[in-house]
Amino acid sequence: MDTGTAKADCGLWGMMLGARPRETLTESTCLMADEGNIISNLNLDGPMPNGEDTSPAIGLISQYVKDLSVENPNAPESYQWTEAPEIGVDFNISARLIQPEIHEIELKINVTSKGAQGTAFIVELAYCGLIGMRNVPDDQAHPFLFAEGPRILFPFARRIVADAVRDAGYPPLMLEPIDFNGLYMQQLAQAQAVADAEPAGQA
Repeated sequence: MDTGTAKADCGLWGMMLGARPRETLTESTCLMADEGNIISNLNLDGPMPNGEDTSPAIGLISQYVKDLSVENPNAPESYQWTEAPEIGVDFNISARLIQPEIHEIELKINVTSKGAQGTAFIVELAYCGLIGMRNVPDDQAHPFLFAEGPRILFPFARRIVADAVRDAGYPPLMLEPIDFNGLYMQQLAQAQAVADAEPAGQA
C-alpha cells in the first residue's frame, strides 16, 4: 500500500491555502506530484483598500466514506479459481454546494473482477471531502472541485478499495494512478470542440 504518498498529501488538508490565480491549467504527467496543484499559481490584485479580506483560500475540512459496498458472490469457490480475472474500474466525480463557501466533492469508484467462471468480487465506494472556499472565482473553483480535489482524495480512496478487496479474501488491489488534471483538460477541450461545432451544424 502506498501510504507514503497518502501521508504526503495529508498536510494539505488541515490548512487554508493562499492562492494566486493561474490563467490556464496544465496537464499533470504525475498524478501525485506537488507541481500538479492547480491553485499554486493563482494571480490576485491583493486586498481591497478598505481592509476587507479578499485573499482566496481553499482547504479540506474533512474526509469520509459516504458509501461502501463489497460483493463476494462466488466465495468460497472463487478462491480456487486459477484463471487471471479481468479487472474493470469505473469512476465518477461530482460536486455540490453544501452551504455558502463549503462544497462536497464525491469520488465514486466501482471495481469489478470477472473471469470465465463468474464474478469474483465487486467493490463500490463513494469517498467524499468537504472543501472550504473563500474569495475564489468560479473559473478557478471549478477545476479545483473536479480535478485537484479528486487528486487529493484518490490515495485515501485507493487504500480503502485495497483493504476491501483484501478483507473479501483476495490479494489487495492497488489501483493505478489517475491523471485527474489531464482528464479535466481533456473534457474541457471536448466540450469546447462541441460548442465550436454547433453553429456550423445549425447552419
